[in-house]
Amino acid sequence: MKKTDFIKYIIASLIFGSNGIVSSHIDLPSSHIVLLRSFIGCTFLFIICFAARDKFVSMQYKKQFVFLFISGMALGASWLFLFAAYLKIGVSVASLLYYCGPVIVMAVSPLIFKDKLTKFKVIGIISVFFGLYLINGANFGENGDISGVVLALFSAVMYAVMIISSKMVKDIRGRENAAMQMLGCFSIVAVATFFSHGFRMDIHSEDIIPILVLGVINTGIAIWFYFSSINRLPVYTVAVCGYAEPLSAVIFSVLFLKESMTALQIVGVFLIIGGAMFAELAGKKRAYCAAVPQLLQNKKDASDQEASFD
Repeated sequence: MKKTDFIKYIIASLIFGSNGIVSSHIDLPSSHIVLLRSFIGCTFLFIICFAARDKFVSMQYKKQFVFLFISGMALGASWLFLFAAYLKIGVSVASLLYYCGPVIVMAVSPLIFKDKLTKFKVIGIISVFFGLYLINGANFGENGDISGVVLALFSAVMYAVMIISSKMVKDIRGRENAAMQMLGCFSIVAVATFFSHGFRMDIHSEDIIPILVLGVINTGIAIWFYFSSINRLPVYTVAVCGYAEPLSAVIFSVLFLKESMTALQIVGVFLIIGGAMFAELAGKKRAYCAAVPQLLQNKKDASDQEASFD
């Protein structure tokens, strides 16, 4: 693991966590914000690919390209739902609900990938759903907004579809992977925006800088950093550090948007993030620890065999 890859992955996660903060300074409908974000990000990534003279291999793996494009469309749909949820229930709560996407993948993986649903995953999933109740369930009758919660949950489902589709892509990697995914993202967002608000926008001068930041930095650069580092990092590093995104989204929203959270909601935050991490890491850590002695013994046997030839 290179230190630069780790730094790039952390930076990408923190940048993603600031999406809601940046978008709060743009006075446009959520669909227009996502449209501009996906267009600028897609354009930026393709410019980087052409400047680096990357050789595109997508057409050599047409089936994988279809899954990659579907992954991008799911990403675009998740952003549409998420940014709409920001306006209704706030950045912190919407971000936490959005990041239940990986937990949904764990829940359905026995059906799709034939993975075993271990007791660790079950405990983690239960913890996440209990955390969701603490954050939202008790507030529906008072200040809660059920429509915002539904939008955020739809964004989580689309996030899960994006992850599942991405797992079907093995040979299209790096910048090309990110660029093609963003192309699919922009395509679905453009269609949805056309039928909802149209393409006409009244962009004020004070919106230009946040739009460029969201498109170039929070989308183009962040996705570039993410996909160029994730395959070079250990699984545990990716799994643990990936939760810097929802955690930073909560912290940023409290610091910069002055969003408040009750004591029960804070407990819910820990249950969601902690439960998701537990479900993803507990079983793997045990399996890894069990395998270490055998790996050391194999290494010792190989060394002894090599010595016998000398």
